Amino acid sequence: MNTSRKPLDPAILQTALVDNGPYNQLNYQEATGSTNADLIKAAEIGAPDWTIATVERQDSGRGRLGRPWTAPQGAQVIFSVLFRPGKDSLDSLGTIPLASGLAMMDTLESFGVEGAGLKWPNDVLIHGKKLCGILVEAASLDTDPAVVIGIGTNISLQQEELPVPHATSLALEGKDIDRNEFLIRMLNNLYGRLLEWAGGNSAGDSKGNSAWLDDYRAVCSSLGQDVRVILPGDRELLGVATGIAAGGQLIVRDNQGTEHTLNAGEVTHLRLQ
Repeated sequence: MNTSRKPLDPAILQTALVDNGPYNQLNYQEATGSTNADLIKAAEIGAPDWTIATVERQDSGRGRLGRPWTAPQGAQVIFSVLFRPGKDSLDSLGTIPLASGLAMMDTLESFGVEGAGLKWPNDVLIHGKKLCGILVEAASLDTDPAVVIGIGTNISLQQEELPVPHATSLALEGKDIDRNEFLIRMLNNLYGRLLEWAGGNSAGDSKGNSAWLDDYRAVCSSLGQDVRVILPGDRELLGVATGIAAGGQLIVRDNQGTEHTLNAGEVTHLRLQ
């Protein structure tokens, strides 16, 4: 297997994503603390919508719940995107992580990766092991709302390099994938899913029947699972995940038959599908 970790080619990325693509700006560095932090600062001084920041290595990367997300240089695809969704979308910002995870699923499908699924809300798993970290942060919530979507994907990590035993990489799943091509496909898929997300909000579909959310439900591996959910305040909920609500919430039916609609919680699948 080819596990070379050649640097990304910013000229290829600029041509594909900006000059001939939908993005407005590409910022490439060899290393930084956090691409999310960089774009949040850039947003504050007027960086344009659809700005990309990508690096070979970040030293202070974080996933959900503030967990560290680091890897050897060149072993991941790391990027953040600045997205300005418009003030009419403020009430729906909580579903952007779901749309972002769906874009990753689109990308994995395009490369023929098997065994992938989304654990609610946006943990991308392959055969039950975590492939990537996704962190969506608000840069501004005033009259010009802006969010930063950060994603780090394990490309060529080997077993001894994994940060935790329940992680994986595309190399360990038998896929030797060029990082430039992966980044281009992923960013194009993310752009498309975010446009769908914005269109669904504009349509005002209160029943949650927008196309992207139906697609999310189709690849959400939490549905039908026996789950344990750690809720805010360290409360525990045991039950079966039965659905995804219109606002992206997870619906869990407990052992007494009561359904709970959850905005937040740490989900554990109690059996592998």
